[in-house]
Amino acid sequence: MGKSWLMCVLLGTLAWGQAAPSAPPPPQPAPAPVDTSVEVPPDAAVLTVIGVCPAQPKPPAAKGTAAKPATTTPAKAPGAKTPAADCKTVITKAQFEKLANALIPNVTPQNKKQLAGVLPRFIAMSDEAQKEKLDKTEQFDVTLKFMKMQILANELQRKIQKDAAEVPPEEIEKYYNEHSEDFEQFNVERLFVPRTKQPDAEAKEDDKDEKLSEEAKKAKEAEEKAKSDEAEPAMTKLAESLRARAAAGEDFAKLQKEAFEAAGMKIESPTVTLPRVRRTGLPPGHAAVFELKQGEVSQVISDSGGHYIYKVNSVDHLTLDQAKAEIHNKLQSDRTREMMDKVNNSFQVVPNVLYFPGGVNPAPPPRIARPRPVPQTAPPAPPQTAPPAPPPAEKPN
Repeated sequence: MGKSWLMCVLLGTLAWGQAAPSAPPPPQPAPAPVDTSVEVPPDAAVLTVIGVCPAQPKPPAAKGTAAKPATTTPAKAPGAKTPAADCKTVITKAQFEKLANALIPNVTPQNKKQLAGVLPRFIAMSDEAQKEKLDKTEQFDVTLKFMKMQILANELQRKIQKDAAEVPPEEIEKYYNEHSEDFEQFNVERLFVPRTKQPDAEAKEDDKDEKLSEEAKKAKEAEEKAKSDEAEPAMTKLAESLRARAAAGEDFAKLQKEAFEAAGMKIESPTVTLPRVRRTGLPPGHAAVFELKQGEVSQVISDSGGHYIYKVNSVDHLTLDQAKAEIHNKLQSDRTREMMDKVNNSFQVVPNVLYFPGGVNPAPPPRIARPRPVPQTAPPAPPQTAPPAPPPAEKPN
């Protein structure tokens, strides 16, 4: 789980100090400079804040307490004051990158520039705030406690995601063996017959020109509905006829063209071949297709979209190596959800209804970055037409 929200806080907190009376026209974007940061040694200074004295060393801490790392000017003797002009706080590349990587996983050069733009001001203002003893107030302690909880919660989510990604290879192989059917790929042909015919184009033009009365509109709508009701059985009969011809070996592309011509559709016919369809790639009502043998043609499958006829050309199977990334992502998502559910179900909230009339709105579950899906080739989408609905596109696996 990334902590980009921390950068938003960093960049937004001091926006008031950067406001200008009027904004000049945005400059033309300059070409990105070459990244030469790798040439800078870890102990080299990358930011020097002049005018802010480095923090003076504290008395030796108890055993086990970590000291804050810093690369600064030599410390003065206790009690000695350094003129502000002579003060400087130095941040090395190692220190800066440690902070940047903690705030922004997968940090980019642009992120580093943004952080470098706000960090000196934070150093200067926090130094001034400590001089004003603002870090000794009750408000500071309460706010710090809440921010600590936020940071820890995000760290936990980040750890959960990291742990969930460590899927043992034997679990991947076990899932593959137990879900063998999920990795079958069917090469099929699909014929789509619209449920009804398209309205006559000339009638549409007449509707634009005529100014019909309400009664005439109702009469026309009733007439169109009657025509549609008559056309539906005709298209159903056509689907059965085309199915018989497909089973006899006629070309699906030719039959698809006839179906669209009969429906009065003037657009190009959809692609009939779906080369790699998985069991999750068609609507549940079309699942009978996957029980066909090679070369068999399905019965007519009808739903609200229209009538569908399938033919199975071949069936192959993804190997374990081909399916490994997909299975890893699936198991990683499952493991992440289980870990988060365990945390979210470990507590209950009992609000005081007198103080919170109507109760409180529970916070939505935290967003956990999902594994990037494995790219898969989907068949071309059928044309979008109305009123007949198009064939369903293959669902992503």
